[in-house]
Amino acid sequence: MGSRQRLNKLELDSLEILGYSVAGEETVITVPSLDVCFDIGKSPEPALSINHVLLSHGHMDHAAGIAYYCSQRDFREMAPGTVLLPKRLAGPLENLLACWGQIDGTYPPANIIPMEAGQEYEIRRNLFAFAFATNHCNGSLGFTIIERRQKLKSEFLDLPGAEIARLRKSGKEVTYTMNMPLITYLGDTMSGDFEQLACVRHSKVLIAECTFFDSDHHDRARAGKHYHFDNLSRVLEQMENEHIVLTHLSRRTDIAKARKMVNKTLPDELVKKITFLMERPRRKPPAETEKPPPSQ
Repeated sequence: MGSRQRLNKLELDSLEILGYSVAGEETVITVPSLDVCFDIGKSPEPALSINHVLLSHGHMDHAAGIAYYCSQRDFREMAPGTVLLPKRLAGPLENLLACWGQIDGTYPPANIIPMEAGQEYEIRRNLFAFAFATNHCNGSLGFTIIERRQKLKSEFLDLPGAEIARLRKSGKEVTYTMNMPLITYLGDTMSGDFEQLACVRHSKVLIAECTFFDSDHHDRARAGKHYHFDNLSRVLEQMENEHIVLTHLSRRTDIAKARKMVNKTLPDELVKKITFLMERPRRKPPAETEKPPPSQ
């Protein structure tokens, strides 16, 4: 089952993203520094070392590799992976792993975490996965990875450490919680209430599907509950993300043509933020070499 598909690599400031996403074929997006994998596709090799798989929904192109992921980690004597997924899929996944256990002879272990909209799960200290409802299929979820820090309140910034410690000991609240949304994954979806969530609008990186671009594909987009670029473009203009990654284009869509539509339709400042996950990296022009001085 493991996919041999080569994953495209994006470097967005301090975040490295490895992924592959073609509608109906496979979607898997890993963020190694955060130890999360959004959907699992056919479980490519780089996904196996990620400890947390966040499944947005159960469609085959997003979830087919889950049993292989769990089995391979056990085979390689790694700790069971943690799978966050819509609550309604927890039982079916347990049944699937049990079935594979009967076929294979060894049950593939997993730490299965049922999630509902509004719930969060601690990935590691100060890092949380927040789930929200999307508009694709029954129970589908998106996820925001949030870094949470305690910051000193402004009125105490000039106080010496000993005084701050005394205030804290006396029961005074000297800090406040700062939530920093690092990356949001929408999964497959069309427009929905989640677009108004602060963690989505202000996430440093937004990974959004955009399956359809052709003007005569609006009906297909609505039928499959996917974004069409005409709809998504209006949403993106309201967002305040630093980086936007577009995924899940169909095989019918030429990426070069899609890039031209983005460049033509959206404001320049927004265009600069947008990267296609499956777009070939733009080659830098060769550096000019200094010509030797003419001989005397």
